[in-house]
Amino acid sequence: MKLLGIATRTKNQAPMNTHEWAEISLSDGVVGDFRRRPGKRQVTVMSKAQWQSACVEIGTDLPWTIRRANLLVDDYHFSANDLGKIIQIGDVLLQVMDETEPCHKMDQQHEGLRAALTPQWRGGVCCKVINSGELKIGEEVLINPK
Repeated sequence: MKLLGIATRTKNQAPMNTHEWAEISLSDGVVGDFRRRPGKRQVTVMSKAQWQSACVEIGTDLPWTIRRANLLVDDYHFSANDLGKIIQIGDVLLQVMDETEPCHKMDQQHEGLRAALTPQWRGGVCCKVINSGELKIGEEVLINPK
């Protein structure tokens, strides 16, 4: 599995900016993202496969950044079984803490998107940073048991 995308935003409601690389820190999560806080929702990760399933369901192809997740990985299906697991990307370790539940803002992006992201954890996962480091597009992603 590979890291396909990295995105941040400078403030609430701002559009997502994509990057070729990012620094991940224990205190801020994705450095440069407006959230910049410790806790269970430091970094959000979603699957391209699950995003595409949601797009098929609503009958359109939308850019993944509309979801407002920080990281996009390919070919994985997140589920409740991933709670507590570690996502490793290079030296960076992220612990899956919860599902990223889609909010009403998804329907503002496209009607029906919230409902399409709701089943089977299609909206991705929220993670806590366990080990900091740098990420870059194309790096291998491993998901390990806790």
